[in-house]
Amino acid sequence: MDKQLTQRPRASVSDAGGETGIRTTCELLNLPLTPILTIRSQFMDLKVRIGVRERSNRSNYTMSNGGGGPSSSTHLLDFLEEPIPGVGTYDDFHTIDWVREKCKDRERHRKINSKKKESAWEFTKSLYDAWSGWLVVTLTGLASGALAGLIDIAADWMNDLKEGVCLSAMWFNHEQCCWTSNETTFAERDKCPQWKSWAELILGQAEGPGSYIMNYFMYIYWALSFAFLAVCLVKVFAPYACGSGIPEIKTILSGFIIRGYLGKWTLMIKTITLVLAVASGLSLGKEGPLVHVACCCGNIFSYLFPKYSKNEAKKREVLSAASAAGVSVAFGAPIGGVLFSLEEVSYYFPLKTLWRSFFAALVAAFVLRSINPFGNSRLVLFYVEYHTPWYIFELLPFILLGVFGGLWGAFFIRANIAWCRRRKSTRFGKYPVLEVILVAAITAVVAFPNPYTRQNTSELIKELFTDCGPLESSQLCQYRSQMNGSKAFTDNPNRPAGPGVYSAMWQLCLALIFKIIMTIFTFGLKVPSGLFIPSMAIGAIAGRIVGIAMEQLAYYHHDWFLFKEWCEVGADCITPGLYAMVGAAACLGGVTRMTVSLVVIVFELTGGLEYIVPLMAAVMTSKWVGDAFGREGIYEAHIRLNGYPFLDAKEEFTHTTLARDVMRPRSSDPPLAVLTQDDLTVEELQSVINETSYNGFPVIVSKESQRLVGFALRRDITIAIENARRKQEGILLNSRVYFTQHAPTLPADSPRPLKLRSILDMSPFTVTDHTPMEIVVDIFRKLGLRQCLVTHNGRLLGIITKKDILRHMAQMANQDPESIMFN
Repeated sequence: MDKQLTQRPRASVSDAGGETGIRTTCELLNLPLTPILTIRSQFMDLKVRIGVRERSNRSNYTMSNGGGGPSSSTHLLDFLEEPIPGVGTYDDFHTIDWVREKCKDRERHRKINSKKKESAWEFTKSLYDAWSGWLVVTLTGLASGALAGLIDIAADWMNDLKEGVCLSAMWFNHEQCCWTSNETTFAERDKCPQWKSWAELILGQAEGPGSYIMNYFMYIYWALSFAFLAVCLVKVFAPYACGSGIPEIKTILSGFIIRGYLGKWTLMIKTITLVLAVASGLSLGKEGPLVHVACCCGNIFSYLFPKYSKNEAKKREVLSAASAAGVSVAFGAPIGGVLFSLEEVSYYFPLKTLWRSFFAALVAAFVLRSINPFGNSRLVLFYVEYHTPWYIFELLPFILLGVFGGLWGAFFIRANIAWCRRRKSTRFGKYPVLEVILVAAITAVVAFPNPYTRQNTSELIKELFTDCGPLESSQLCQYRSQMNGSKAFTDNPNRPAGPGVYSAMWQLCLALIFKIIMTIFTFGLKVPSGLFIPSMAIGAIAGRIVGIAMEQLAYYHHDWFLFKEWCEVGADCITPGLYAMVGAAACLGGVTRMTVSLVVIVFELTGGLEYIVPLMAAVMTSKWVGDAFGREGIYEAHIRLNGYPFLDAKEEFTHTTLARDVMRPRSSDPPLAVLTQDDLTVEELQSVINETSYNGFPVIVSKESQRLVGFALRRDITIAIENARRKQEGILLNSRVYFTQHAPTLPADSPRPLKLRSILDMSPFTVTDHTPMEIVVDIFRKLGLRQCLVTHNGRLLGIITKKDILRHMAQMANQDPESIMFN
């Protein structure tokens, strides 16, 4: 028995001491020694194999297994497979892996559910996790509503600052300054002693050529000052604060990473410069950038909750709700905001995101209503009340307005993209400050003489939407009154137009041309610039012109068969403001190609629920006409211009190519860069990483078999190697790297191997080489993949990335495939 015990290999010196104690105990208790020592030996061997026993000497990590053959053991961390810090994160300008993010979230949720019955604290943590989504959208809605109210109030005040100042209270704009005045008359309600123009303050006179020139000069001075300050703040502190933000928001929601685009600096600078840009008088709006502001709020608040800060896919659910809140406060349209998020910007929109988007839009609208920035106790600036219905014969001019909106949208997209492409490819784009100053100067010089271009664009739209009544003093409502005995029918909308209306028509035609030209050159400047309000203004001007023309036609030719049944003499028939509203929706639809959400937004911001059918007819016509010249809207066009990897779900793939036609490597390319599961060293692995620029590598069994094992991301491999060298001793350049469950058999003097199985995706998506590309594109869209491996009979052939698909689609459309710059 002693001979057998001495021949058994011992794991360490401490085992011998334990064996001596067992021998002594068995002799004292008169127990059989051999069975006990056999059981102890098996237990110690198992203990050594799973790496639980603490080693007295960390440098001595080689040992003998039960079969007597030498092999290299693995470290305790390898067996426990603790999460490596940084693994699972993404580089800037890369696409996230939606499948992996959803798997991470399911695993997190499974752990929380398994622990919540253990204690009251774990149950509380599970409740907090369940309610964190509602908390983050509530905070986002509160912040979005508060910032929108602040922007509205500040923009109105600074816009009026270009014309004068309120002496009684500097913080009042023109309208607020005259609210408390007892000296204003109904005809001159905007003139009060407390409000002084710059000519009155500087020259001491309110009328005359000198006064006009001084006000002209001060208007240009303030416009240039605001524009210069806005572009300087953007250029110096937050370059991402420029533009509308919606193209980038769409790309980010599709899974793209743009570090800093939704950060706190971008939020701060965008809020300040948005006020300055709107007040400068440039042909832009604040509604689109408000979506960017709301998404910045959602991104910042999501970092307070680990559920969203550590999962990029979950964070995009918050951003979808934030975009709904942004449109809700931009137009005062909560339902339209939810539909806008669903139809236009969101890539992944589950049912719970629909509920949270609705709640975020509700909270944001409630906060904005509480602030009451417009002073009319309503959410919107454009609220109108029409007292006449629409008639069937009016569908013809409504459809014509839709045709105009589609033509304008197609023309604007092509012209603006051509100008932006020229800006990117010439030296002119290197001087953004000079460009903004030049455009602002031209805008101010041309806009001041025309009252319809001088005033704020939102106020212009409100005036164009408003129906003429006895309380309106606008030049558009200066009709001639017909006398019938001693009674003047001054409240009848269908009456001959006076000189004021004809003068206003000419000014509106000039304003239409001015807005069309300047909007093309303004959208894309290095300042916050929205497109909703300028597009609506162009459509509202065209619609009001058509409405007045139809009104006069109905008055002078009421016996025509079109008007005979509905337009009796002295009866209400045509409402020009309705045409302005339909034209605004048509032009905005032609530019953005929105349909359902646009109609809901327009009737919410105007209150014109009765006019849904004219709006629908005009919007659908504008979309059909616009799609005849190109199916993409302005936001998709800017996404393609910037080279973002956005796979539009609305775009159909109709080609008959196969996966082998798109996959890499091609016949002229070098072989596919792959990793083997247990044949590489650390030095060879680093060499593969340094010599290539790929985002990931397929892992195969061997070069001969080409059988697929999994997929490893470049960033995860780099982080894992750095982490192993920092935390594990003995990792050298000639250390063997393996992706298998168990370490390969190595000589006793070999260095410690590096196990990377924890970073390996064991279930990468694969298709065969004969899979139609139509199916592959559908898989990428619906699952949000960033790459897919191509196999044939189980052997790896190549890889298809999102960038490859976008380049292939561009090539099929006779476009430049190299325009797709990111992956």
